Amino acid sequence: MTANSQLISGKGLSGCVKRGFTVCLSDSLLRFLAVDRANGNLGKRIFDIVFSTFVLVFFSPVYLVLGLLVFISSPGPIFYFQERVGKNRKLFKCIKFRTMVPNADRVLEEMMAASPQLREEFEDNFKLKHDPRITWIGRFLRLTSLDEFPQFWNVLKGDMSVVGPRPLVVEELPKYGRYMDKVLTIRPGITGLWQVSGRNDIPYEKRVKIDVYYVNAHNIWMDLWIAIETIGVIVFPKNNGAY
Repeated sequence: MTANSQLISGKGLSGCVKRGFTVCLSDSLLRFLAVDRANGNLGKRIFDIVFSTFVLVFFSPVYLVLGLLVFISSPGPIFYFQERVGKNRKLFKCIKFRTMVPNADRVLEEMMAASPQLREEFEDNFKLKHDPRITWIGRFLRLTSLDEFPQFWNVLKGDMSVVGPRPLVVEELPKYGRYMDKVLTIRPGITGLWQVSGRNDIPYEKRVKIDVYYVNAHNIWMDLWIAIETIGVIVFPKNNGAY
């Protein structure tokens, strides 16, 4: 606790008498909350750095094996970089293991041109439930969420957090409406409430509400609970809504 949140001094007490106790106490409370919030953000960042470093070092053999499987699954790069919107609308390159064929964007355009139903599905969810562009190892990576493993580098860089709202592509922002600016006040996460609540099986409107709830209510204990729940999603991926 800092001097700003300690008992009011004699001079401060005199000021309170002149201004009114309610106003003075409100000012003190606001200063305390500001300090508490700043400490919370610092604690979250420390947790992100420590946790990400541990995962990248301890699970480096798994990282290398997955990279090798992506390499032999189909021609093309091991990693896929996609532009996402981060805290305060800052754009960054989100890193994933590649799960699709190299020319996936062109194939998608051809598929949507031939099928209005696929176009509608993609525009509603920005994903396809039965996507023929996904490689054999890509299906496993998506089912277990291991395709997002490289994003711990994004966390170390400060683009993302271990736990947070979903990292959005620019095209998704209008779907958040008046909640958009609220959600973009914190870093997006590798995992989050959406990830442990059913993922793509959740209607888009509810995904927005989940992200807004997290932004308003998040704390270190919630982050730890979500991180633990995410382990369960990875180990027991059946029917977790991932595709």
